[in-house]
Amino acid sequence: MSRFSVLAITELDDFVFGSCPKPVTLKNGLVIGGGRVYPELNFTLPDMIIEQATLPEVRRQYNEMITAACQRAVELYSEGLVVEFELLPDLTLQPEWGVQVVEILRSVLEQFQEKHGIRTALRVTPNDIREFARPPMMRSGEFVEKMFRSFELSAQAGADFLAIESTGGKEIHDEAILNGDLKLSVFALGVLGTRDMAWLWERIVGIAREYDSLAAGDTACGFANTAMVLAEQKFIPKVWAATIRVLAVARSLVAFEQGAVGPNKDCAYEGPYIKAITGCPISLEGAEAAGAHFSPVGNIARAVADLWSNESVNNVKLLSGMAPTVSLEQLVYATRLMNTASSDGKRAAHQLRDWFVESDAALDPQAYVLRPDVVLAISEQIVAEKTPYQRTRQAALAVLNRLQQAGREGELVYSKIEQRWLDRLFEEAQSLPEDESAFIELMLPQMDPAKVLLSEYEL
Repeated sequence: MSRFSVLAITELDDFVFGSCPKPVTLKNGLVIGGGRVYPELNFTLPDMIIEQATLPEVRRQYNEMITAACQRAVELYSEGLVVEFELLPDLTLQPEWGVQVVEILRSVLEQFQEKHGIRTALRVTPNDIREFARPPMMRSGEFVEKMFRSFELSAQAGADFLAIESTGGKEIHDEAILNGDLKLSVFALGVLGTRDMAWLWERIVGIAREYDSLAAGDTACGFANTAMVLAEQKFIPKVWAATIRVLAVARSLVAFEQGAVGPNKDCAYEGPYIKAITGCPISLEGAEAAGAHFSPVGNIARAVADLWSNESVNNVKLLSGMAPTVSLEQLVYATRLMNTASSDGKRAAHQLRDWFVESDAALDPQAYVLRPDVVLAISEQIVAEKTPYQRTRQAALAVLNRLQQAGREGELVYSKIEQRWLDRLFEEAQSLPEDESAFIELMLPQMDPAKVLLSEYEL
């Protein structure tokens, strides 16, 4: 296991979309992070029951989606295309069903690559079905076995990248979000989540290496994106959702310390921090992901992306065509503009990046914490700490201090309620113990064994 102690990107001029210090090169020559931004398309089934009797229809739908999307990519002169297949729970619970879809996607991508010269890649993301047990069994049992079997079969079937939206610590984090409990959030992300990530990603990296795939990355979607959606619906303060976003950085970083190489998951809006720290490529999503969820970061998320994603859409008919094909077209045009700017030189790329940033950054603290200069400053403070807990604690202090500073300097304007929340959260962050053992001792009495099995986290 490696440990990042300094930033891979230290200068703002080097922090831009399509380029990173550690690009990933596939066997077919597709380079991610080497100067171009490529679309990453994600699609899923319409509402339907998945069972043995409906598998022929499942296979037909996925074949239809991938074929139409690839055809449109060719018609729009796309140079490259990444497709993500996020396995639905039923397709992970029955790994042999899921791999049938992987084989279909791999076959169609290769056909279009051979016939039309478009370079393609396939990311496969098994579902974290461990949470199907209550309380979750994180390291043993049939759900764990089936999840890893899904990884193995997907890699054998030709997945270029392996990823997951892991959920270690989520069994208590939802409560932390709703109650505005900073200490519980730090415990879930910085203690439970990071321990689970280390255990999980050691095994994912091992599977990837055994079957000649690449371990790509994780996402704090179940934590920070849950908070973002709740903030969008005005159930929680925006400053609290912005804080959780940065608290998730140390957790997602563990995948790379275990050997992941990117591109990091699209729904991981903590990705800019991961890119700054590791130098690895990242996928991100924003305006073109509105079909899956609303967000306040539709443009700023593009600023340092290496893949640009739509999150996911169901295979439903729109006026122009099926939704996955529509999403593909939107992604191609978005990435074409970014690549045109890059082709015109650094100055043009920086100008477009800065427009992406300026259009969002002052309107919401969740956008502000993705400002590239803010990301670099906070990332430097995070990696200066040695342990995941200390990094999560420092993330809380750094982001809350920066948000307060932004308010004082007029970069952000807060309502009185948001300001009160910001002050309270900062006060709570200052009370976090420096010593992890002391923090764990403080938190253990609050843990309900009916919700969380601490033994699954070696506690």
